Amino acid sequence: MKREILRARTVSVGVSILWFHLCLSVFICGAVGLLLASPAAAKEKADLLVTGGTVVTMDAQRRVIEGGAVAVVGDSIAAVGTSADLEARYEGANTIDAHGAIVMPGLINGHAHAAMSLFRGIADDLSLDDWLHKYIFPAEARNVTEDFVAWGTRLGILEMLRSGVTTYADMYYFEDAVARVTKEAGMRGVLGETIIDFPAPDNKSVPQALEYTQKFLDHWKGDALIVAAVAPHSMYTCSEKTLQDAAALARRNDAPILIHIAEAPFELEQSRDKYGLTPVAYLARAGVLGPDVVGAHCIWVDHADIDTLAHFGVGCIHNPSSNMKTAAGVMPVVEMLAAGEAIGLATDGAASNNDLDLFEEMDLAAKLQKIARMDSRALPAEQVVAMATVTGARALHLEKQIGSLEAGKKADLILVDTSAPHATPMYNVYSQLVYALKASDVKTVVIGGKIVMQDRQMLTLNEKEILAKARDYKKQIAASLVNPAAN
Repeated sequence: MKREILRARTVSVGVSILWFHLCLSVFICGAVGLLLASPAAAKEKADLLVTGGTVVTMDAQRRVIEGGAVAVVGDSIAAVGTSADLEARYEGANTIDAHGAIVMPGLINGHAHAAMSLFRGIADDLSLDDWLHKYIFPAEARNVTEDFVAWGTRLGILEMLRSGVTTYADMYYFEDAVARVTKEAGMRGVLGETIIDFPAPDNKSVPQALEYTQKFLDHWKGDALIVAAVAPHSMYTCSEKTLQDAAALARRNDAPILIHIAEAPFELEQSRDKYGLTPVAYLARAGVLGPDVVGAHCIWVDHADIDTLAHFGVGCIHNPSSNMKTAAGVMPVVEMLAAGEAIGLATDGAASNNDLDLFEEMDLAAKLQKIARMDSRALPAEQVVAMATVTGARALHLEKQIGSLEAGKKADLILVDTSAPHATPMYNVYSQLVYALKASDVKTVVIGGKIVMQDRQMLTLNEKEILAKARDYKKQIAASLVNPAAN
């Protein structure tokens, strides 16, 4: 009996020990499994996650991702892909539902005079020469101050942001104030201080302008949003020495050069009469052209000029509305693209356009080339969208930072609503963007990872205050326009 009891106890202890080891093994395996699974299951942190839209990347493969998403960390894009993939990988501190919208790179307005929004409509239906010399230059002399420039720029930025522009290139006076206002609005800008041979509103001589510009360049060097530039106005308003001094200043500071090139027939005529050269050939001889130059208009160019611009790596900016309205001519966009030119798209200033709507410019750019060449296949919609985004970035020499939705680039993107009657149905996203969609369809704007407009509500600008100030300036400007040609 005792032997049987002892045997039973031994068996019981053995079973208990076995059970203990089994439980311990299960526990250890489970713990190890959890430890191994945790890193894979943990989501990466994103500051912003945009999901559910039609993502138009404008990358080299021109990927269009239905049900796509963009993950943003800091001011940059962390990833682009399907919503399913990115939602599994990332946890967003802030999420934007993009269902029913196109998600695309922010538009790039390659040439503007933002503060001239306050001169919208003061002189229309004129040649460029008369418009400039009889109306605009006198109106500027009478009205332009630093305060004028600040409020005019706010008005221009308000209009551009509402139409999906996230980066613009500007050429005007008191450009330090332009930069300050642009930064406050959270917008990206390549901003050029104008250098011109006659007394300007901010600087009365070229030496003063060069000194001001040096301080301007120093002030904004290395800024995350502002690229300070030097802007000799044109060959017809600057002597060769002024052009060369301005270019030298820019190159000492590794700054871009913004300039009007071959803009109108009178410029071509003057250049040939005075120098025996086209404007492009003259600027090349003067040593102004280079891969740091952004040339606005570039209309009156021949095949040799196109080769010269391509050789020097000059970015060229097409301004269809302004050029049509002033009868300045038609930029040979198709030929220039074929030569390898980087061509951007722009509005020019609101005084000669009369708006800052890049959706309208996309539509007109395509149609203008078709009618000018009598070829409906000229400049197709996809190519025009590229001019407003990735090719426009290359024209501004910023292609490594902006222009497409790719990991590592700045998180500049817009959401364009596709629910309106004029946007329905959609078969081809590029055709829809160029020929059907409007500036008013832009619903949300993100620049450097920060939302500046959401669901059409401005977050960085006081819209009511800006519009009220513009109306006040209208009274002052209108009073100054009595006999404007007298100046």
